[in-house]
Parts: sequence; C-alpha cells; structure tokens
Amino acid sequence: MNGREPERLARVALGRLGEPGDPRVATLVEGSGAVAVHQALLDQRDHDGLLRDVAGRLAAIDPARDLDVADRLGIRFVIPSDDEWPTQLDDLGATPPVQERGGAPMGLWVRGPLRLDELEASVSIVGSRSATTYGAHIAAELAAVSARAGLVVVSGAAFGIDQAAHRGAVTAGGRSVAVLACGVDRPYPPAHRDLIEHLADTGAVVSELAPGCSPTRLRFLARNRMIAALTGGTVVVEAALRSGALNTANWASRLNRHLLGVPGPVTSAPSQGVHQLIRTGAATLVTSGEEVLEVLGRAGQHLLEAPRGPDRPRDKLSLRQQQVLDAVPVSSSVGAESIARTAGLSLLEVGSALTRLRDHGLVQQAEGGWRLAGPVSR
Repeated sequence: MNGREPERLARVALGRLGEPGDPRVATLVEGSGAVAVHQALLDQRDHDGLLRDVAGRLAAIDPARDLDVADRLGIRFVIPSDDEWPTQLDDLGATPPVQERGGAPMGLWVRGPLRLDELEASVSIVGSRSATTYGAHIAAELAAVSARAGLVVVSGAAFGIDQAAHRGAVTAGGRSVAVLACGVDRPYPPAHRDLIEHLADTGAVVSELAPGCSPTRLRFLARNRMIAALTGGTVVVEAALRSGALNTANWASRLNRHLLGVPGPVTSAPSQGVHQLIRTGAATLVTSGEEVLEVLGRAGQHLLEAPRGPDRPRDKLSLRQQQVLDAVPVSSSVGAESIARTAGLSLLEVGSALTRLRDHGLVQQAEGGWRLAGPVSR
C-alpha cells in the first residue's frame, strides 16, 4: 500500500476540511472522486456552498503531515481501495441522511491489530450513559456471550452501557472495537483511558476524524451511523426517550441491519426508548446473549428451543387419566366405584386408569380402596 498516493492524500484532506458525516462531501466524492473534489476546492471552485464552509480550514490542511504523525503514533488510515476496508460502510452512500448527517466516511483512522474487514461478524451494543446496575449487567452479559461465540463487540467507549459492553467482551476473552467521535489518539472520555488503550492493544479504536480532533455533539451523531453500519446488528440496552442511542437505532433500521432491544421494568425511564422500539415493531425483543446470537447467526446456527417450564408427573397422562387422578382423595381411601362416580366415568375405565396411575407412582392402594401417593400437582 502506497501511503502517499493522491487518493489517500485527498481523502485525508477532505476528512479534515469537512465535518464528519457531511452528506455534501460524500455525494461529491461519490460522483467525481476524492482527488477531483479536493482539487476543485484548492482551485477555489465551490460546490453547494462547501468552499464557503471550509475556506477557513483550507490553508492549514497538510494531509502528508497528518499521515506522518499517524505513522509515528502507530495509526493507519484505511480507505475504500484498501483490502482492509469494511465494505458494509458503503451502504451509507445509499441511505438518506439523518439529522443532516450521512454518507460513507472519507476513510477511517485505526489504532490496533484488528483488521476492519473482520467486522463482518460483529454486533454493536449501545445504550444510556446513565445506565442502571441492571442495564450494565445485561450489557456485559450480552457482550460476553457474543464475544465467546466469535462476534466482535462494537460500541462507543462512553460511560454506562458502552463501557459495560466493552468490558464484557474483554473479560470473556473476546475482541472489541471502540468507535470514537474524536481522534483515536485522544481517549474520550478521559476516565476511560485505560479501557481505550487496552482496546487499542487487543482490538481496535476507530474514528473518521484525524488524530488530534476533539469531540463535539454533532460528531457523536455522525459517529452513531458508523457504529450501526459497521456491524450486522445493534442491541439497545436502556435508552431514554431522548437518548443518543436511539439515533444509532434509527441508523440500524435505515441500513436494514438487525435491531434488537432489551426490555427493562415498565416503570423505568431509562428503558422507555427501548420499549417504544419494541412496541412499534422496530426492534426485536431479546433477553439473553443466546437470543442475540440466534438473530445474528447464519441460518441454522444458534437455534434455541422455545422455553418451557419443568416437566410434571401428570404431563404425560391422557385427559381421562387426569380426570381419574383428580377424583382420587388426598388422605382417606375410597373404592373404585366412588372414584368412578366422582370422575363421571365407567368403572372399567377407572380401574384401568388407576392401574396406570399406580405404575406411575401417583396413586396407591390402601385398605378400603385408593388414595393419592404423596404430593401430586392438581
């Protein structure tokens, strides 16, 4: 890979010039190519007001310097022509913008040994920054089960659900990727520096923003589309009605990715957004990592049996045998004739049924007739 070819340099520059997820840049690059769009800006030719917006940044852009800095920091810049490029991101080019953010990124800055083309088998787990103990526990458990099954767990390294998801995957010995709304050389939030550094050592830390860039609110919205697009499905664990995780969920739906939701208590405000997704049919309800795997796995993989309660002694009895069993008294013994009258069946049929029930250990013969043998569920 030639790290200084015109296409790579142009994409570094365009990533610096525009804000991430600016659909104008993505549309121009898709139509004319990154090199032509960058050159047009250098030549002071405007497109859809883009030159006016980026003019203040244009003189300071030095893509070769950015790549040199990245090399020194162990950061690589991956573009669509690279073998490592995660082709699922190309779906962003055919998806309408959300809140004026959209389009495929110019490229991705990556720290870590995990190759981005390994993200075909992956799941994103997102949710509230103000997670409850319940939510954090569930997120960690879902991530652990997914990671042990070989899925890469993707999240945003934020407080709450994101942190729990990353830690669940790492604790299970799996791989995890953090997608940041700032440069990959700037751990954010700072309190998660150790976690992010660990992910950079064992998995990957990814951003479409160049090294040194700081996070802003709009950059988090742009980042959300990346989390949804990179993975085969998104699980939302706790999201209030105004949660940013619902923006990620919206992107997952628009990109035709699986969208899954974990229910919480019906009185829980942090789960109201998830409940709305489930109630409207936008999200599939899941309650365990195994259910996540069943949805995201290939056909025939990770199939689950329908849950059922424990077997009971009378489950295998015919309806007539249950009718006889219900007519047998608990303590005192009675004759078969009395049981037949109570059950409303013939004496011959009751006698046959009592023999079968005795063989199953449900009734016993005693002086004076029949009675139940120990506790029997009625």
